Amino acid sequence: MPGESMAGPGSLRRLLRAVMAVGSDLDLSATLQRIVESAVELSAARYGALGVLDPSRTRLSEFITVGVDASTRARIGDLPKGLGILGLLITDPRPMRLPDLHDHPSSVGFPPNHPPMRTFLGVPVTVRNEVFGNLYLCDKTGDEAFTDIDEELVIGLAGAAGVAIDNARLHERMRDLVLMEDRDRIAMDLHDTVIQQLFAVGLSLQGTVRILGDTDAGRRIEIAIDDLDETIKRIRSTIFALDTAPNAPRALRQRVLDLCEELAPTIGIGPHVSFDGPVDSVSDEHMSDELITVLREALSNVAKHAHAQTVEVLVRAAGGALTLRVDDDGVGPGEASSSTGRGLRNLQARADRLGGTSTLRARDLGGATLEWRVPLD
Repeated sequence: MPGESMAGPGSLRRLLRAVMAVGSDLDLSATLQRIVESAVELSAARYGALGVLDPSRTRLSEFITVGVDASTRARIGDLPKGLGILGLLITDPRPMRLPDLHDHPSSVGFPPNHPPMRTFLGVPVTVRNEVFGNLYLCDKTGDEAFTDIDEELVIGLAGAAGVAIDNARLHERMRDLVLMEDRDRIAMDLHDTVIQQLFAVGLSLQGTVRILGDTDAGRRIEIAIDDLDETIKRIRSTIFALDTAPNAPRALRQRVLDLCEELAPTIGIGPHVSFDGPVDSVSDEHMSDELITVLREALSNVAKHAHAQTVEVLVRAAGGALTLRVDDDGVGPGEASSSTGRGLRNLQARADRLGGTSTLRARDLGGATLEWRVPLD
């Protein structure tokens, strides 16, 4: 009967199948999706969702749904943040059943294009005695209210879901640790083997240059030595990138690369980007933000005024300073600076706030060099 408080053998078998389903994957995203699907099937609901709490545990940061197709979700717009009845389970994480959620005093209704829903069952999901999120189920099949048996079954599923989520998160951490070990090993091999071999080749070539003197062959070897130096710088940059944790906030070097890729269509060419030194580990968030703003202004000026065929961007962390240099082979700073005075003053002001300098000068072979430099203390 609908009012029974003890699940029968058939219900327990369905619960067992659901528990086995949610524990069958170690990928966290797949596990969360399976939890919602299993809860919908177990309770015979038409719609289901799992709202994941943000770090403050006051709002929802993710909302995994079943029963609402992608086009409907797109028409609804922003996902719920945990207001109204959804918010009640955040502030008071206890199971809740409602025969008609519209009759509850905390109901705030639905946004436009949201499918109509009436019956409701909500159950918290805890991981290691902390609320991870909440299961929300709506519209039991047959237009009936959710029963206490449905509630018991979903509570049982939520307990298994907490264990499955914990296992998936532990698996992700182990995978990250393995990845970090591989990154450390590669970085060590590059530093201890590859770079040292390149240094040895460079020293040998320098000895050959001294023997050959100022000859055509000697000059070509000097060019090869310069190429080796540039290669060593790039390998060192790769080593510093490998030392950055894969799940760390977006690092400065990646932000520089993303910005250059973003502005390449505007400039008409893709800037050549290079790094020297541990630019990610020595720059804090504020300094990184300032450098990105300066780089955006510099590349925008190149796009508007320089008519350049090549643009080179260098970010260097060395000598106690973080330096951004932008070289182009365009018309030079005379014409560009006359029409971009305010922009140049802004770059200087940003450098002044950090105790640094900003200069724009003509290149010997044509074009301009912008150098923005701030101390790292």
